[in-house]
Amino acid sequence: MNALARLGMVSETPSENQTKVTTADMANDMSNDMPKDYFVERDGVKFAGTHLLIDLWGASQLGDPELIDATLRQAAIVAGATILHSHFHHFTPNGGVSGVVVLAESHISIHTWPERNFAALDIFMCGTCNPYLAIPLLKQVFSPEHVNVGEQRRGLIA
Repeated sequence: MNALARLGMVSETPSENQTKVTTADMANDMSNDMPKDYFVERDGVKFAGTHLLIDLWGASQLGDPELIDATLRQAAIVAGATILHSHFHHFTPNGGVSGVVVLAESHISIHTWPERNFAALDIFMCGTCNPYLAIPLLKQVFSPEHVNVGEQRRGLIA
């Protein structure tokens, strides 16, 4: 267990989406004159990734760090991301949770206010991952009455 474990909950299990690079893969990549580009193009616009800001209002189960960790890890997998690790902190036995799932493609973070039935999530995924695929799972687990979603395309190339 690493030093972060003393601060809260740390998950060290990598996701099954993690890719292993072989010597043959590296040789193939080096044989190309062009470096690999992880930017995507949608609607005629090229950018690094999609950043969603998600507010869950009237939500439940917002004080359980183990459930939140499992849910956000599953959300990352559903969206096609590679989990590197996660860390969650429970402020008091009945308080909110703050945490992050660190992805090879960026991150998913959450801050909860169970006393207000509110959670703020931040999902940023580069490349071909689709953070929108995580939203149905968030709705299923946290049962919000209302969801606000804002999108920002990061790293726009003009």
